[in-house]
Amino acid sequence: MSTKKLSVRLVKAARALLDWSQDDLAKASGVSSPTIGRLEAEDGELGGRAETGEKLRRALEKAGIEFTNGNAPGVRLKKR
Repeated sequence: MSTKKLSVRLVKAARALLDWSQDDLAKASGVSSPTIGRLEAEDGELGGRAETGEKLRRALEKAGIEFTNGNAPGVRLKKR
């Protein structure tokens, strides 16, 4: 799903699957907690710079998240 922007709901769902707080995601991604809070305050596509979204995506994927796409965008834990 790297060619499409993440949605706020997918980021929140990914954090929930990992049992991560915004601070946990900040530490893993290098994006500040206040920035993550601002991005998650709105619904819809994740705002901000494209590189910020990519940092979040990479951190979540490294932690075991798989973003699905197609007709049913979603998020799940990768099979180990």
